[in-house]
Amino acid sequence: MNLQDWRIVAASSVGSSHIKSESPCQDAHTSEFFQEQDIVLLVASDGAGSASQSETGSQLATTEIQDCVRSHLEDGKGVEELTRETVLSWMAGAATRIAQRAEADGLQIREYACTLLGAIISPTHSCFFQIGDGAIVVRPRGDDWTYIFWPQHGEYINTTVFITDPIAVLNAEFSCSAGAIDEVAVFTDGIEALVLHQANQSVHSPFFDKIFQPVRALAEPGLSEDMSLKLKNYLSSPVICDRTDDDKTLLLASRIISPPDLDEKKESL
Repeated sequence: MNLQDWRIVAASSVGSSHIKSESPCQDAHTSEFFQEQDIVLLVASDGAGSASQSETGSQLATTEIQDCVRSHLEDGKGVEELTRETVLSWMAGAATRIAQRAEADGLQIREYACTLLGAIISPTHSCFFQIGDGAIVVRPRGDDWTYIFWPQHGEYINTTVFITDPIAVLNAEFSCSAGAIDEVAVFTDGIEALVLHQANQSVHSPFFDKIFQPVRALAEPGLSEDMSLKLKNYLSSPVICDRTDDDKTLLLASRIISPPDLDEKKESL
């Protein structure tokens, strides 16, 4: 298989219900390609709809994780050295950063409630972590699409765990293992119903087969601003919004080179 450097496409889109209520998009995301180490980072966060400052919470959470990953790599450490304890300390740091902002604003930390999902992938190892709903989907080399952790939903509909909850670390998911993964998608719960089969807990592979085609065709490594804008427009289109009125975030990263017969489809977003 021919591989290229990581290509990234990422976008968040405000939900139609938030547009009607004149609320901001409460999702946030960040991504980075560390070219020297050939490592890709994808992070997403979904602010709780019931929390008045959740868009700030999600932004702070994603930024803190990105800062932690940068520091880890700058110290000369690799993905294979990541442990559950290390990632839990990052999550705790994100919660602390949010708590400090809440104190400065004179508000309760619950007003900044948000979920957190992250993927860090090197040529030889992959690390994934999650608190709350949404999901991470990957295609291991020579295999089909599969999810890493099933979304964390609470006992009641539209409930989940947030990084700001006192019990957040007890519910944190973590995985770090060896093996080649060439494509990964991270998304918030706004598109869960479109891409996951709840009945048998499986991935709707045709969605990812199609959505990744333009990512594989990108000529330059790292984040494509142009294709990310097209993805945002797609997430805001009626074909998506007619099926979900929530905020939506989707991050895609691929090392696979698009075969020539797929080039004609690269405008599918």
